Amino acid sequence: MTIELELPDMTCQHCVRVVTETVRKTDPQAALSIDLPAHRVTIDSQQPAQEFIAALAQVGYPCR
Repeated sequence: MTIELELPDMTCQHCVRVVTETVRKTDPQAALSIDLPAHRVTIDSQQPAQEFIAALAQVGYPCR
């Protein structure tokens, strides 16, 4: 399943690293694509979207 999230607080490469690490901790097998200028993350995973949304919010990147 493909999950698309908008993370308005993701603004730099440090943010990209934190988001990537958080997604990998939630699902190590997930395919991940990040569009920093658009503040978008696309995740291909079998995990429910809510797991990623909750994990990202915990590290300071709430989804819109």
